[in-house]
Amino acid sequence: MNSLKLPDNAVLIPIDLQQAFDAAPWPPRWNDRVDENGLALLAAWRSAKRPIIHVRHDSVEEGSTLRPERPGNAFRPGFGPKGEEPLVTKSVNAAFIGTDLDLRLRRLGADTVVLFGISTDMCVSTSVRVGANMGYRVILVEDACDCFDLADGAGGVISARDIHRAHIATLRAEFASVVTTGELLAALGGAAAA
Repeated sequence: MNSLKLPDNAVLIPIDLQQAFDAAPWPPRWNDRVDENGLALLAAWRSAKRPIIHVRHDSVEEGSTLRPERPGNAFRPGFGPKGEEPLVTKSVNAAFIGTDLDLRLRRLGADTVVLFGISTDMCVSTSVRVGANMGYRVILVEDACDCFDLADGAGGVISARDIHRAHIATLRAEFASVVTTGELLAALGGAAAA
């Protein structure tokens, strides 16, 4: 997508890049480059001095590995806020529900958000849909997302890769512009040079 234009106030929003997702009870994931791609996005965004708002899931469910007092709640290595980058915590799937994310974006004058994280079909997808419905231009970085194998309810399992593909297709059809990490970094570089 060579025509991708990034306004100066586009906000990068990493979603739920937390340690819990690497261990039981979470099922297998598919994208072994999710951390590499996500860290590349953060580094480039910081280098360009563009706004970042981090999102972390603080579960209120008993026994959840994402509860604030559990080790799995912590960010994956290299993720999480640096300096004065803000953190929004949520306890539901959408980063906009029950948080001040919308207010923060409006105070920045942002109309474009760039999302990535875990998991494609749950918190990322829900945040994309809600953000689009609230009037934001949403850009989704597909290869900086990951999700899990999922039971199909009939004794089988749908592979994480297939779940990811289906959700990306749906989001692309109606809710977001979908790009790769390379495409976004190229657009960011072009915007910096302009």
